[in-house]
Amino acid sequence: MTRITMQNPIAELDGDEMARVLWALVKEKLLLPYIDLKTEYYDLGLLNREATNDKVTIKSAEAIKRLGVGVKCATITSNAARKAEYKLNNLFPSPNATIRTILDGTVFRRPISVSCIPPTVTTWKKPIVIGRHAYGDVYKAAELPIPGPGKVELVYTPADGSAEQRIIVSEMKSPGVVQGMHNLDESIRSFARACFIYALREKLPLWFATKDTISKIYDGRFKAIFDEVYENEYKDKCTAAGIAYYYTLIDDAVARVVNGEGGFLWACKNYDGDVMSDMVASASGSLAMMTSVLVSPSGVFEYEAAHGTVQQHYYRWQKGEKTSTNPIALIFAWTGALAKRAEMDHTPDLAAFALRLEAAAIKTVEEGEMTADLARIAQPAARRVLNSWEFVDAVAGRL
Repeated sequence: MTRITMQNPIAELDGDEMARVLWALVKEKLLLPYIDLKTEYYDLGLLNREATNDKVTIKSAEAIKRLGVGVKCATITSNAARKAEYKLNNLFPSPNATIRTILDGTVFRRPISVSCIPPTVTTWKKPIVIGRHAYGDVYKAAELPIPGPGKVELVYTPADGSAEQRIIVSEMKSPGVVQGMHNLDESIRSFARACFIYALREKLPLWFATKDTISKIYDGRFKAIFDEVYENEYKDKCTAAGIAYYYTLIDDAVARVVNGEGGFLWACKNYDGDVMSDMVASASGSLAMMTSVLVSPSGVFEYEAAHGTVQQHYYRWQKGEKTSTNPIALIFAWTGALAKRAEMDHTPDLAAFALRLEAAAIKTVEEGEMTADLARIAQPAARRVLNSWEFVDAVAGRL
């Protein structure tokens, strides 16, 4: 069979544990037989990040910027337990955070809908897309344990040598902990632009929510910049397209979300987006049923699975067990990247293949063959509960 030709490569970022195992399986069974696949390969596995002093992560992000499209497997974010497990010398930042910072991107996560997996929230009729700011807040926070009574201050020392500014955080009466967070106006502005660009492209109403009634300066800055970008750059475009922009407090947004029918883009600050995207994914069926794309206002895209490395399944696989781990989000990461490459290169046969592969994966589930996570909630019940290898074979058969 003649394989589909790719004109230009995409940046391929490999990952860790069970996600890495399934990454290779998807390539072997669903991509390489059909596509003359062109990628620039970067191994973001934890041990290679250690061996390269994390330079491989930076190189991979630069490759995405250069090529315009990247696809990423799930990776481990190291902590004390992982440091001991993998005998690491260093604890590097989250690869996702590093890449997001370099690309100045916003993460958009959208559920993958199949007819036999009803959402947990019964009022939801349409997918809810989460737009997550990809910079700052708690993910770049400075933290300090406080050993005893004393004064904690925020101090700003201007680079131009003018007078410093100080504000008391707390007069600590006993041991405790403090945290200092920051953000940048330009990062917030890029976040707002990416959200309006996505909303217009997908024809979705845009909600933005913070807690500016409590955080009057920090969250207030987010609200003010979103309002500025909307009024000055996107109001006329949104009006012409019939796209509504709506601001509310984060707690009001949560209440509206669980009582609404969906069908909108919900823009969230970094931590809120991290939490709410998992909530929406789980309520939509499974964390493995969520697409994720990092969008830069400069036109760069990075596609990934929204879930993690599936650690416990990996330990079972190491013992020889074929686990029933859901690979659909990994499949859709690849199809998203291939479709974007096709759009940029004007190669309709590659775009058509990406759509066929997505349709084959959805049809497999809707015809009753699925992994265990979906079988638990499927209506009607699954005909066959498959392990990951059987599921990929079933998709390949339909493809």
